[in-house]
Amino acid sequence: MTYIVTDNCIRCKYTDCVEVCPVDCFYEGENMLVINPDECIDCGVCEPECPAEAIKPDTEPGLEKWLELNAEYAAKWPNITVKKAELPEARQMDGVEDKFAQYFSPKPGSGD
Repeated sequence: MTYIVTDNCIRCKYTDCVEVCPVDCFYEGENMLVINPDECIDCGVCEPECPAEAIKPDTEPGLEKWLELNAEYAAKWPNITVKKAELPEARQMDGVEDKFAQYFSPKPGSGD
């Protein structure tokens, strides 16, 4: 099992989770974070830290696409280990349906 970041992170990008990760397995895109599933030690400390509830265990049904996306972009985006301010539109975007199709950006973030 590993933890992964899902749809609700897009255009929120809260970074509370990165500060508690003991293995620094978060990677930053322009408008979301991902977890490297090969680096995640399945400790689960990140999950309750996410205000958008976008972090899930990969054992939940229907998350295969998100496991693949996290693995793909963790290899492309820079590592992030320190908390930053959330995106300005985070509160308005929290809970918006189908954010991937409408808002996902493959561009990298700035990392640390």
